[in-house]
Amino acid sequence: MELIIAGAAGVLAVIILIMGIISIRSERQEEIEDRLGRYTSEYGSLMTEFEEFQVQPEEPSILTQRLDKALADREFAKKWRVQLARADLKLTVAEYFSLHIIAGIGAAVAGTFLFGTPIGGGIAGIAGLFIPRFYVARKQSQRLNAFQEQLPDTLSLWVNALRSGYSVLQSMEAIAKESPEPTATEFKRVVQEVQLGIPMEDALDHLLARLPNDNMDLVNTAVNIQREVGGNLAEILESIGHTIRDRVKLDGEIRVLTSQGRITGWVISVLPILLTVFLYFVSPGYMGGMIENRMCGWPMLGCGLGLIGTGAAIIQKIVKIDY
Repeated sequence: MELIIAGAAGVLAVIILIMGIISIRSERQEEIEDRLGRYTSEYGSLMTEFEEFQVQPEEPSILTQRLDKALADREFAKKWRVQLARADLKLTVAEYFSLHIIAGIGAAVAGTFLFGTPIGGGIAGIAGLFIPRFYVARKQSQRLNAFQEQLPDTLSLWVNALRSGYSVLQSMEAIAKESPEPTATEFKRVVQEVQLGIPMEDALDHLLARLPNDNMDLVNTAVNIQREVGGNLAEILESIGHTIRDRVKLDGEIRVLTSQGRITGWVISVLPILLTVFLYFVSPGYMGGMIENRMCGWPMLGCGLGLIGTGAAIIQKIVKIDY
């Protein structure tokens, strides 16, 4: 009887051990497939590739998921995904859409309290809808400018790594470890994609899509040609690095020479609006008629804003020099 009980206990222990091993392996397999799926199965389209990096720290709410699903196929939602990915903001389209609504309502309430009229609140609410877009555009511009300024040093590091005997992929990994942001993050993504089986040409194209830059396009072309026909990639990148440094230097000189015109455009555009608001608070009787008169005052204000916007656009177009 004791032998039977001992044998049954041994069999039960073996069964429990086997079930535990199978459970651990299945959980690990699911985790591996989930990680691989982020980089491989989602690359059916470039827009889905952008969603890969919008990882949320916690599970979104049901309302957010439904709103994401409703906005997923809209054209503006695809553009927003690209903009959020380029700005490196961990926001979904639903959250970005909600920020527009919240900013608009908050600006409308503040405008109503500030101006004392629903008209002023409505104008402030319309202006508030553009606050999230301005913020995302600014973050995107800062990130692109930082990447462009770091690119010459990145190429120098790349060249030194190649001459030290590193392969192209190992050189990119060294760049990902040694470079500052955003270069480190972007090259780390390229290395991860290549290690997971994505061709290097496609991985570099994804990098260029996230950070559109003419200089980086030149680097991608050089790397792709070298992989097809051969050659000394270190010398090619060194030559491109000198060219990019000259471009960055020329761009800085142009920005210095056109700084006065750009600042003048901003001052001329903002000054009439600030002066109107100042006179409205200082002398309500003097400027009140312009705002309260819908037949004459509103068309004049609309024409004034239109002319200010046209003038600002013309000035910015003049001082923007393409080379």
